[in-house]
Formats: sequence, structure tokens, C-alpha cells
Amino acid sequence: MSKYDYFLAGRWRNRDAINEIAKQIRAAGKTVHSFTDNGYEGDAIMFDPSPDADPEAMIAATENLADWQTNPTFRKIFEADMQAQRDAAAFILVFPAGLAAHMEFGAAYGMGKPCYGIGILEKTETLYLMFDELYPDVQAFIGAQIGVNV
Repeated sequence: MSKYDYFLAGRWRNRDAINEIAKQIRAAGKTVHSFTDNGYEGDAIMFDPSPDADPEAMIAATENLADWQTNPTFRKIFEADMQAQRDAAAFILVFPAGLAAHMEFGAAYGMGKPCYGIGILEKTETLYLMFDELYPDVQAFIGAQIGVNV
């Protein structure tokens, strides 16, 4: 049995939408791992999950981190995310999504996880054929995958 029903991936810049999707899926009785639930601070990195935190500032600090390959906090975030992904029964990518979330999507597909997308695609990609299903919004996802009308 999986620790989580769903692993939720997206971008910090889309944090509010991701938090709302996690909230609604949880309200439908399912467990969700969302990176936005976890705060990290150390080694010149800070991810603050509080609603008043500035996602642009957090991302700017990490996108130009010189020691990213050896940074212990970067490694901790990576290990925690990969373990949570292994611990989840299925994967959800929330659009718009960044490069890291797309890499997590590929990892989930490679692990044999069912993969779902929620949101509007910015553009089509051949590898989006890895999705089991795409949904325009969380209500459509919950209705189809969980069987609860919201």
C-alpha cells in the first residue's frame, strides 16, 4: 500500500493553484504529497511554504546557486521529493509547470505510476502522451478519478 494516493508536482510560481488542488483532493478523502507543504532552509536555500512568502525570490536564489551539485540542502530536497514520489500511487502534474516538475513527470512515468495532468497546456509536446489522462481543472479530475462531485 502506498503512503500517498498522489504526488503533486508543479512550480513554486504556481503555488496558490497547487495548494488549492491539494486541498480539494484531500477534502475528497485522498492523501497528497505536495512540495508546497515542506519548508527548507539552509546552505543559501530557503523554501518557505507560508502564504506570504515570495516564490519569485525563492526561485531566483536557487536558479543561480553555484554549488547546486554539492549543496546539502539541495540534496535533501531532491532525496525527499524522490522518496515521496516512490511512496505515491499516482502522479499529478499541475500546469503551468516548470522544468523540474517535468523531470519528475518523466521519473513517475518510468516508475510505472499512473500520470495525470491538471490545467491548461501552454503548448503540446509529444511526451505528453505519457499522461494517462488530462483534466482542465481539479473538479474534473476529482469527478473522474475519485468519483466525488465537487
